[in-house]
Amino acid sequence: MISQVSRPRLKGFRFPRSIISYAIWAYHRFGLSLRDVEDLLAERGVIVSYESIRVWCQRFGTQIAAKIRHDRPVPADRWHLDEGVISIRGREYWLWRAVDANGPSHGL
Repeated sequence: MISQVSRPRLKGFRFPRSIISYAIWAYHRFGLSLRDVEDLLAERGVIVSYESIRVWCQRFGTQIAAKIRHDRPVPADRWHLDEGVISIRGREYWLWRAVDANGPSHGL
């Protein structure tokens, strides 16, 4: 999620920045409906209407969505493939791994 430094509340909004940014983040990151985000916040003790979330998304959504896209890691151009055989109860299984230049492995 987007880190929030202690900053003042947004002028004209009842809820603090952290709640507004969390609602917008959940809406854009997971593709939830506005009512799902409303339920998600209600489970955490924040009572807010889906209409308020819609207003937040219209007003701040493009900025936060751009931040989410910017923070997403980009796969490298070089990939290294590795394969191996393991034996389980007498049967052989082939395993493949793809590792990009940045290091995280992606099971195939």
